Amino acid sequence: MSQNTILVIGATGKTGRRVTARLRLLGEQVRPVSRSSAIPFDWSDPRTWDAALDGASSAYLVPPVEIGPIDHFIDRAQSVGVRRVALLSGRAADSWGDSAFGLDMRAAERAVHASSLDWTIVRSSNFSQNFSEEVLLEPLLRGELAAPPGEVPEPFVDIEDVAAVAAQVLTTPGHEGQTYELTGPRGITFGEAVGLIAAASGRTITYRQITPGQYAQSLTEQGLTREEADTIAEMYVLMERGLISETTDDVHRLLGRPAATFEDYVIRTAADGRWPA
Repeated sequence: MSQNTILVIGATGKTGRRVTARLRLLGEQVRPVSRSSAIPFDWSDPRTWDAALDGASSAYLVPPVEIGPIDHFIDRAQSVGVRRVALLSGRAADSWGDSAFGLDMRAAERAVHASSLDWTIVRSSNFSQNFSEEVLLEPLLRGELAAPPGEVPEPFVDIEDVAAVAAQVLTTPGHEGQTYELTGPRGITFGEAVGLIAAASGRTITYRQITPGQYAQSLTEQGLTREEADTIAEMYVLMERGLISETTDDVHRLLGRPAATFEDYVIRTAADGRWPA
């Protein structure tokens, strides 16, 4: 087994599948794993970890909701020869206070900080693709998105930029011990975002601000558990405090080009027919 394999955990997810494709294009040997992959991986089942880690020198980690297993996984990874990890985290993780979201992110970051691995943390703003690959899509297709954010702007970041940074971190030197904060080039409100999607797609879509409690209830009606719904609603409350509204130039600095705009994402996604007219 090659000792230069890059393990991608969560390879069927939004970032994982994009990181996998980019690494393959770079000629890297990649092992993409998920619960349904040929080599299955489940954070909650340590019996699946050894086969996934076998021969891996680096790993891309999207941490689990239940953060406990990541400490044990990091220990296991070190013991079998993994040397480098890139951890996906949330923007300004140390500013989220004692929210469930903040506690989970900081616990994952502490786990890699405490290791002897060459670690890099990639903190990301909310993805632009949340409007086309997440719970925000269905309301848009119905013609109205109702959510808590008001007039505080969010510097949505394109997942493709996040994946490009992660692939670079895993394949080039100089990123050890670094924490990168990834944003788009400017902040826009949710109302502005919906307006851009409506214009590019030709659909009639409106945005309506509702309370966090109302939003959590709507998420449970879409099939999320109450705990999941409350965590997401809590995140929007913290966003409204302006904790992650500022932009950074980390994408530009790392990739040597400007971060994609929200308009770039909207045009590309509308052309793909994700929001059919």
